[in-house]
Amino acid sequence: LATTGLLLAFAGCDSGFGQATARHLDTMGFRVFASVLDPQGPGAQELRRSCSPRLTLLQMDLTKPEDIQSVLQHIQTHTNSTGLWGLVNNAGFNDTIADAELSPLGKFRTCMEVNFFGSLELTKGLLPLLRSAGGRIVTVSSPAGDLPFPCLAAYGASKAALSLLMDTFRSELQPWGVKVSIVLPGYYKTGTTCDPAFWNLQKQRLVASLPPELLQAYGEDYVEEINRQFIQFMKVAVEDLSAVVNSITDGLLAANPAVRYYPGQGLGLMYFIHRYLPYFIRDLFLKGFFINPKLPRALRSEHHDDTKK
Repeated sequence: LATTGLLLAFAGCDSGFGQATARHLDTMGFRVFASVLDPQGPGAQELRRSCSPRLTLLQMDLTKPEDIQSVLQHIQTHTNSTGLWGLVNNAGFNDTIADAELSPLGKFRTCMEVNFFGSLELTKGLLPLLRSAGGRIVTVSSPAGDLPFPCLAAYGASKAALSLLMDTFRSELQPWGVKVSIVLPGYYKTGTTCDPAFWNLQKQRLVASLPPELLQAYGEDYVEEINRQFIQFMKVAVEDLSAVVNSITDGLLAANPAVRYYPGQGLGLMYFIHRYLPYFIRDLFLKGFFINPKLPRALRSEHHDDTKK
């Protein structure tokens, strides 16, 4: 493929995979429309500094339909005659590490709004352009959408919906010549994912928002311990994002892109356990690998002893 002048739309370029890949594709000669949440933020400034004038920055909050419509109109105006070669759905949101019962319903809704509905609306809006070019859709999902990671229910459920949606698009768009790939990365340092101060603040907000009887049943130390283990886990996250950047690029450019890409350490073993071994082994593995919550307060023997006195 001749890359010069090919047009790409890219959602979620403030940091992490989106920013690194937008920069990489710009150096390859693509015309990139990169959406950012904050056009004055450090991520947007970095893209302005490091990319060519071909790259266009567009402000978009995926929870705001008017932002999505504005981006769609801008891209349509600039690509009507050429079509659009590629769409990369990369925007993702999660700010809660807790059991499903402890996660506020609003957090589930926000995850669905950004990770699922935002990507759905953007993809549907750009499909006429992608169909006319016989182009590509590459979507960054997560292994948390395939496997029940402890304390990631809100995020995982939204990514499960996203993965299934993209798999459906892949099947439905085959007659149009549009190829659809999903990227399921391992554990990488992106955005706020590795900032202990951010997660400690989220934990405090969560504890303050819980109904007293729920906090009593689980115990504040239970939430503290989950947060401590998660921060510990993210210390081993990979800083080099090139494996993910290469997967997204391959999804856009390979003659026969993979349906699924798994950049990252340990994913092969994880999926093998998920597919071939009993559920209890998979659950033990995920707890040992990621977060292994202590027993909720109401189930601990010392609590029972206290209540008997």
